[in-house]
Amino acid sequence: MIELFGMEWPWLLWKLVQILLFVIVLLVGLAFLLLMDRKVWAAVQLRRGPNVVGPFGLLQSFADFLKFVFKELIIPAGSDKVLFILAPIITLVTAFGVWAVVPAAPGWVISNLNLGVLYILAISSLGVYGIIIGGWASNSKYPFLGALRSTAQMISYEVSIGFILITVLLLVGSLNLTEIVNAQAGGFWNWHALMLDFGDPKSLILFPVMFYMFVLFCISALAETNRPPFDLPEAESELVAGYQVEYSSTAYLLFMIGEYLNIVLMCAMLTVMFLGGWHAPLDVKLSFMPQIPPFFWFAGKVVFMFFLFAMVKAIVPRYRYDQLMRLGWKVFLPSSLVAIVIVSTYVMMFGRTAVGLAGGG
Repeated sequence: MIELFGMEWPWLLWKLVQILLFVIVLLVGLAFLLLMDRKVWAAVQLRRGPNVVGPFGLLQSFADFLKFVFKELIIPAGSDKVLFILAPIITLVTAFGVWAVVPAAPGWVISNLNLGVLYILAISSLGVYGIIIGGWASNSKYPFLGALRSTAQMISYEVSIGFILITVLLLVGSLNLTEIVNAQAGGFWNWHALMLDFGDPKSLILFPVMFYMFVLFCISALAETNRPPFDLPEAESELVAGYQVEYSSTAYLLFMIGEYLNIVLMCAMLTVMFLGGWHAPLDVKLSFMPQIPPFFWFAGKVVFMFFLFAMVKAIVPRYRYDQLMRLGWKVFLPSSLVAIVIVSTYVMMFGRTAVGLAGGG
């Protein structure tokens, strides 16, 4: 068997095909989610939204893509040209790289790592380099201030996200995302966002804690991805477009794709960690109803979470920066630490839940 870098050709070729298919599906899905984001925002404001390009405006995102590709790429004369071009590439590559361990259905994962959660935290945290480099390389005050804001914001809320995830890991006993999903099989009452078992009074201890962690993760995800109402690095009233003020054409497009990929990733993480992944809300198989494939349950939950993010963007007013930082360090961090103590005490006293034992050992 011919080998390349210690890997067999058929295996390497199959992985490349998997990655290519995954990227294509992700980008096409992202185009329609972006259209959905704009449509939701328009509906809240009693507007039509994009409705000209294609039937019902369905091709609007593809038209925007072509527009960005054919625009002129302008690089500021005083900028560091190498870093200026490198920054959006770093953002895009890290945004795509995180998806390698996200399972969309049984067996539908590029790399089923046992340390999948650590991999996601490690790779996603590298995305901050694209933002800080882009803001600094532009050699302009607005992008630099926006990059500093974004860096502080992302680091602050990554801490709380890490602690929130620890509560799930304590219940499951595994860092493998597939096992975390399998630990929530059997019905919506086994999902980590609910953890309700009316036959076991002890589960009432976990229900308020885990539901609170789910809410905290939702809010932290908004802040982590610079999503309204926490879009302080891009506050139009203060910093115009933040760290990407000087970017245009394809470079700006790469930043936008990376940003939306991270938003969808957070929706997928909420689905995997708290909403049962690809498992149906009710584990009931009826002969007269067609069986819904697991991937559609996963995709439906991701779209639902994205819809909630879009509604927050349209409804909730923007925070001040001091409020944003106070919320992260004085509310979310202590709350998540207390939740870790409660969940770890529960696990030590009563053992993991029956579902957690089945999924993570």
